[in-house]
Amino acid sequence: MGSKHGKPVLREEDITQLASTSGLDRKQVEDHFNGFKTEHPDGKMNKKEFKAMMSKALPKKDASKMEKHVFRVYDTNQDGFIDFIEFMVVYYVMADGSPEEVLLKIFRIFDINSDGVISKKELARLVKDMYGMIQSESPETASKEMIAKSAFAEMDKDVDGKISTAEFISACLGQEEFSRILALKCVDIFVQDD
Repeated sequence: MGSKHGKPVLREEDITQLASTSGLDRKQVEDHFNGFKTEHPDGKMNKKEFKAMMSKALPKKDASKMEKHVFRVYDTNQDGFIDFIEFMVVYYVMADGSPEEVLLKIFRIFDINSDGVISKKELARLVKDMYGMIQSESPETASKEMIAKSAFAEMDKDVDGKISTAEFISACLGQEEFSRILALKCVDIFVQDD
């Protein structure tokens, strides 16, 4: 994404890339960009605007504690803002990506400090923030500590005290019980109920 006279513009290569990966045609990409620009004239969404969008999109879901984690998924360059390209890439990966692509994005929710691995502390914090969403469906759910400890044990196959992206994806795709629950709860944030 570029800028012309201080206004955000979509470069030709951005339109081509988004059209090829999203299934939208060039006109649809431009229309979505114009809609994004209407909502965010500077071409970027800040954390406050993202929080407002999340609460509108998910009014019935107990996802308020997850906003900062989900923001990290979109803010791939870690500049504190979500631009149109970042927004569209995540949107279409979550909608039409392969299971591995989706889990790579979800991994960013769990990797709080963005160092490429999930520590026990990060997983415990995320489970704590997600617990309301988990418990709303299954009131008899295990404690936060039990979920975090069990999920970490399922994922950390080489027992080195951290979870790599490969271990995370393997545990989620391998249908490990607690890993699957956590990943599906994250997917629920992105997928609207009909």
